[in-house]
Amino acid sequence: MSQEVLMRSVYLDHNSTTAVDKRVLAEMMPYFTDQYGNPANIHRLGKAAREAVELAQKRIADVISAKPKEIVFTSGGTEANNLAISGVMSLFPRPRGRQLICSNIEHLSVHYLFKKFAQRGAHVTFIPVDEYGMVNPDDVANAIGHNTAIVSIMLANNEIGTIQPIAEIGKIVRKYDIIFHCDAIQCLGKIPIDVNELGIDILTLSSHKAYGPKGVGAAYIRSGVKIDPLIFGPYQENSYWAGTQNVPGIVGLGKAAEIAANQMIGEMEHLQHLRDLLEEKLSSLILDIKVNGHSEYRLPNTSSMTFHGIDSEVLVLELDMKGIYLSSAAASSSHLLEPSHVLKAIGVSDVDAASTLRFSLGRENTLVDVEYVAQILPGIVERLRTMRFSDDLDEWGEDSDLPDIF
Repeated sequence: MSQEVLMRSVYLDHNSTTAVDKRVLAEMMPYFTDQYGNPANIHRLGKAAREAVELAQKRIADVISAKPKEIVFTSGGTEANNLAISGVMSLFPRPRGRQLICSNIEHLSVHYLFKKFAQRGAHVTFIPVDEYGMVNPDDVANAIGHNTAIVSIMLANNEIGTIQPIAEIGKIVRKYDIIFHCDAIQCLGKIPIDVNELGIDILTLSSHKAYGPKGVGAAYIRSGVKIDPLIFGPYQENSYWAGTQNVPGIVGLGKAAEIAANQMIGEMEHLQHLRDLLEEKLSSLILDIKVNGHSEYRLPNTSSMTFHGIDSEVLVLELDMKGIYLSSAAASSSHLLEPSHVLKAIGVSDVDAASTLRFSLGRENTLVDVEYVAQILPGIVERLRTMRFSDDLDEWGEDSDLPDIF
């Protein structure tokens, strides 16, 4: 039997994006064709579209223990993050002198936006994390000042999976008249989310991370919290968003949220079992690897592993030829030349950051997938390390004194 027949297709890049669940697609389809009304209109087709949007709001609100009217739809997680932060800062005539606080491992849509406000004169405080990627709530408390406008800490990191002590941070922030924003884009369906228990004012979500369609996201904005809109025009969504709504996408996000809630507990156990087994097998078969992130407080599907001495981009391409698909870094930053800011923040060297892969499992992955990766990956790593060793020998020459590592 040929190698092509034996080769499997194993997708381990779910933190980057997911396939649309067939149940989600089925619910979306009528809103592309028969139910194509604009929810802003009062006729029958418009009313049907409006009811579909409201059902999606309820489904998402139920998942995070919010009220349906507190859910605002956007074009995705990045827009939702920008709406949250820029919307808060727009309330102040000038950002100069205002303080913004976030961790130094936030998603780039938050990280870059904070840097932009720093260029405009705002005072930005990046809270450090420990070697596991965890924020110390005391550091947040100590950073808050009389001019602090917003605190933004993600619920779980997209690269290493570390889950933050958001409830503790929320209690601290609530003592002050400060908006607390939480990026939960990687968390829908992976871990429980209760905005009340966590003390969150604004929470952001993305559809395509949770088996919904691309091009749609959502922001929870607690009743009574005031922010300015990001987009101006004919307003929808309680005046926080303008334009014609993406009804099929919104319907898809709502259905994806409902499915995620119904299946979450079983999927959490399934994915954590697969992740732990994958780490155990690879650690036993491959020398000199390290798992990044917190051992306990981590997304159940996420594993960041450093393979010392290997170029992760080469490793990704080698695995691609074997039908295994994963990332060397977050999808939003994989095109950048500099090392991952997340890995640097937890103390990983630039060299090791360039040798790190992110495995992110999903609901369709099985034990057979883990076995296949464990069968394929060690041989590739050994071959690449051998090639590097040979290249180093050629560089030093036969008569040269080899360094101690040899």
